[in-house]
Amino acid sequence: MANERLRALEEVEKEIATILQCAGNIVLELSKDKHNASLLDRQLVQFQGSVNRVESELSGQIRYLTQVATGQPHEGSTYSARKDCQMALNRAEYAKVKLGELGRTCEVMLEQQQQQQQQQPPLT
Repeated sequence: MANERLRALEEVEKEIATILQCAGNIVLELSKDKHNASLLDRQLVQFQGSVNRVESELSGQIRYLTQVATGQPHEGSTYSARKDCQMALNRAEYAKVKLGELGRTCEVMLEQQQQQQQQQPPLT
Protein backbone atom coordinates (compact mmCIF):
# COMPACT_ATOMS: atom_id res chain seq x y z
CA MET A 1 0.00 0.00 0.00
CA ALA A 2 2.73 2.47 0.94
CA ASN A 3 4.77 1.54 -2.14
CA GLU A 4 1.72 2.16 -4.34
CA ARG A 5 1.28 5.60 -2.78
CA LEU A 6 4.94 6.42 -3.38
CA ARG A 7 4.71 5.26 -6.99
CA ALA A 8 1.60 7.41 -7.45
CA LEU A 9 3.49 10.42 -6.09
CA GLU A 10 6.36 9.72 -8.47
CA GLU A 11 3.83 9.73 -11.32
CA VAL A 12 2.49 13.07 -10.03
CA GLU A 13 6.04 14.41 -10.10
CA LYS A 14 6.41 13.30 -13.74
CA GLU A 15 3.07 14.93 -14.59
CA ILE A 16 4.26 18.18 -13.00
CA ALA A 17 7.38 18.03 -15.18
CA THR A 18 5.09 17.55 -18.20
CA ILE A 19 3.00 20.55 -17.10
CA LEU A 20 6.12 22.71 -16.88
CA GLN A 21 7.35 21.49 -20.24
CA CYS A 22 3.98 22.19 -21.88
CA ALA A 23 3.83 25.64 -20.30
CA GLY A 24 7.34 26.38 -21.55
CA ASN A 25 6.44 25.19 -25.06
CA ILE A 26 3.30 27.34 -25.05
CA VAL A 27 5.19 30.45 -23.91
CA LEU A 28 7.91 29.78 -26.48
CA GLU A 29 5.36 29.38 -29.27
CA LEU A 30 3.47 32.50 -28.19
CA SER A 31 6.70 34.52 -28.21
CA LYS A 32 7.12 33.87 -31.92
CA ASP A 33 5.84 36.43 -34.44
CA LYS A 34 3.79 33.76 -36.19
CA HIS A 35 2.71 30.94 -33.91
CA ASN A 36 1.37 27.52 -34.84
CA ALA A 37 -2.22 27.29 -33.58
CA SER A 38 -2.44 23.50 -33.84
CA LEU A 39 0.76 23.08 -31.77
CA LEU A 40 -0.65 25.49 -29.18
CA ASP A 41 -3.91 23.52 -29.05
CA ARG A 42 -2.11 20.19 -28.59
CA GLN A 43 0.13 21.62 -25.88
CA LEU A 44 -2.86 23.21 -24.15
CA VAL A 45 -4.84 19.93 -24.18
CA GLN A 46 -1.83 18.05 -22.79
CA PHE A 47 -1.30 20.79 -20.18
CA GLN A 48 -4.95 20.68 -19.03
CA GLY A 49 -5.01 16.88 -18.94
CA SER A 50 -1.85 16.77 -16.83
CA VAL A 51 -3.17 19.42 -14.45
CA ASN A 52 -6.41 17.45 -14.02
CA ARG A 53 -4.52 14.20 -13.31
CA VAL A 54 -2.24 15.92 -10.77
CA GLU A 55 -5.19 17.57 -9.05
CA SER A 56 -7.11 14.30 -8.89
CA GLU A 57 -4.21 12.25 -7.53
CA LEU A 58 -3.19 14.87 -4.97
CA SER A 59 -6.79 15.14 -3.78
CA GLY A 60 -6.83 11.37 -3.27
CA GLN A 61 -3.55 11.51 -1.35
CA ILE A 62 -4.89 14.32 0.84
CA ARG A 63 -8.08 12.36 1.58
CA TYR A 64 -5.97 9.36 2.59
CA LEU A 65 -3.74 11.46 4.84
CA THR A 66 -6.79 13.09 6.41
CA GLN A 67 -8.16 9.66 7.33
CA VAL A 68 -4.83 8.59 8.79
CA ALA A 69 -4.42 11.78 10.80
CA THR A 70 -7.92 11.63 12.33
CA GLY A 71 -7.57 8.01 13.42
CA GLN A 72 -10.48 6.79 11.32
CA PRO A 73 -10.16 3.16 10.37
CA HIS A 74 -8.97 2.66 6.83
CA GLU A 75 -7.43 -0.06 4.77
CA GLY A 76 -3.76 -0.75 5.33
CA SER A 77 -3.13 1.19 8.52
CA THR A 78 -2.64 0.04 12.07
CA TYR A 79 -2.05 3.54 13.44
CA SER A 80 -5.33 3.70 15.35
CA ALA A 81 -4.86 0.25 16.91
CA ARG A 82 -1.26 1.03 17.86
CA LYS A 83 -2.32 4.34 19.37
CA ASP A 84 -5.06 2.65 21.42
CA CYS A 85 -2.62 -0.03 22.60
CA GLN A 86 -0.03 2.56 23.60
CA MET A 87 -2.65 4.53 25.54
CA ALA A 88 -3.76 1.34 27.33
CA LEU A 89 -0.13 0.57 28.25
CA ASN A 90 0.28 4.11 29.57
CA ARG A 91 -2.87 3.76 31.70
CA ALA A 92 -1.67 0.38 33.03
CA GLU A 93 1.71 1.87 33.96
CA TYR A 94 0.00 4.80 35.69
CA ALA A 95 -2.24 2.40 37.64
CA LYS A 96 0.85 0.38 38.64
CA VAL A 97 2.56 3.51 39.96
CA LYS A 98 -0.54 4.61 41.87
CA LEU A 99 -1.01 1.15 43.40
CA GLY A 100 2.63 1.18 44.48
CA GLU A 101 2.11 4.56 46.14
CA LEU A 102 -1.04 3.29 47.84
CA GLY A 103 0.84 0.20 49.07
CA ARG A 104 3.61 2.36 50.56
CA THR A 105 1.03 4.63 52.21
CA CYS A 106 -0.70 1.59 53.75
CA GLU A 107 2.62 0.25 55.06
CA VAL A 108 3.43 3.61 56.65
CA MET A 109 -0.01 3.78 58.25
CA LEU A 110 0.32 0.22 59.61
CA GLU A 111 3.75 1.00 61.05
CA GLN A 112 2.35 4.12 62.73
CA GLN A 113 -0.55 2.11 64.16
CA GLN A 114 1.79 -0.54 65.50
CA GLN A 115 4.00 2.09 67.09
CA GLN A 116 1.00 3.73 68.74
CA GLN A 117 -0.17 0.38 70.08
CA GLN A 118 3.28 -0.35 71.50
CA GLN A 119 3.44 3.05 73.19
CA GLN A 120 0.05 2.63 74.93
CA PRO A 121 0.23 0.98 78.34
CA PRO A 122 -1.62 -2.32 78.51
CA LEU A 123 -5.05 -2.16 80.08
CA THR A 124 -5.42 -4.26 83.20
